[in-house]
Amino acid sequence: IPSTRLPPACPSAGSWQPLNFDGGAFHLKGTGELTRALLVLRLCAWPPLVTHGLALQAWSQRLLGSRISGALLRASIYGQFVAGETAEEVRGCVQQLQTLGLRPLLAVPIEEEPDSAAKTGSEAWYEGNLSAMLRCVDLSQSLLETPGPARNNFMQLRVTALTSTRLCKELTSWVRRPGASLELSPERLAEAMDSGRNLRVSCLNAEQNQHLQATLSRLHRVAQHARARHVRLLVDAEYTSLNPALSLLVAALATRWNSPREGGPWVWNTYQAYLKDTHERLGRDAEAAHRAGLAFGVKLVRGAYLDKERAVAQLQGTEDPTQPDYEATSWSYSRCLELMLTQVSRHGPMCHLMVASHNEESVRQATKRMWELGIPLDGPVCFGQLLGMCDHVSLALGQAGYTVYKSIPYGSLEEVIPYLIRRAQENRSVLQGARREEELLRQELRRRLLGGGLRVRH
Repeated sequence: IPSTRLPPACPSAGSWQPLNFDGGAFHLKGTGELTRALLVLRLCAWPPLVTHGLALQAWSQRLLGSRISGALLRASIYGQFVAGETAEEVRGCVQQLQTLGLRPLLAVPIEEEPDSAAKTGSEAWYEGNLSAMLRCVDLSQSLLETPGPARNNFMQLRVTALTSTRLCKELTSWVRRPGASLELSPERLAEAMDSGRNLRVSCLNAEQNQHLQATLSRLHRVAQHARARHVRLLVDAEYTSLNPALSLLVAALATRWNSPREGGPWVWNTYQAYLKDTHERLGRDAEAAHRAGLAFGVKLVRGAYLDKERAVAQLQGTEDPTQPDYEATSWSYSRCLELMLTQVSRHGPMCHLMVASHNEESVRQATKRMWELGIPLDGPVCFGQLLGMCDHVSLALGQAGYTVYKSIPYGSLEEVIPYLIRRAQENRSVLQGARREEELLRQELRRRLLGGGLRVRH
């Protein structure tokens, strides 16, 4: 399909024209793609499938056999949400996206769940994951050679693929103490990363210190390789029991790799608006980066672990860290968005933002404020949605000339399906909120089936 993207417009020229997320851009997709999307979104909105997904997958394999079960998954959920297994399949998916004015954000489907079995806790497991991350950097870089836009290549990095959640919890408990030791400053960790010299932290035992040193080495190797390949790392946020440690590790990477001489930001952190302290922390971190002369990269999300966070807080008798309801979360997202867009307008290339949202109002707010603040469409603000979801928003943004990324997991069925099911369990509200997209898909399919043909753009 030939690209029909509009050239980037000056946001301050003319009057404000809000984008229409009415499914008009679905004309760019084939009838088969739209039909699969409708069926899969309906399936994913069915609670038993999400809750018991892994058990249902195992039952399907026993009943139908691996070959037929795998074929059904590839024709449905895997085909909708996954780029493929091989580099060639991933490139084919990315080329399709580029014809639609969209860009890839590759994600390796590896992580360590909190309190997971010991089999994931060996250094060999983390080293294997490091190799997978380095291959993802190379694949992300190779996509620059394909036709289409290629100004910024991104990939997602999940730190718990490279370090133990038990270590993260230990570091978090230490970081949260009043007057936490300077032993764990980002600068000290960054120096240890860069020099390779052994780091000794008094709050950790010998085994934990050794694991921390190996973790720092792995993170540094990924960042170093990504910088050399011109790929920016978007680090995922996870549970509140881990996030302070993850943010410390990201801050150490940022200290080393987000300096002006590196042309950063090469390392971005993710901020979850459904947590009560996010707006304050985001403002504090932005100011700290500015004072240190570091570039600042942010992926802003609503958040995915609400049910688990509330359950843990209730079990432990601690304060619930999450916003009380969806409206409060949306208000928090709006405030964080305003804060970051103001930072971008003030600090230009030293401050970058990905508006990672499936919410139409949040996206409209972002585009309007970009216009009001004079932030160019091809500047330091971009948008992000999941592959296979929210296409009515992604396509409308891409066709209007905004920079849009689709988060793209890739890998074998065995690797990706458990990952997808976990993401579905964490994103129940997003899946159940896809009813509007389903209705737009129905309307477009109904129009085609009733003889409307392909919609013609004027």
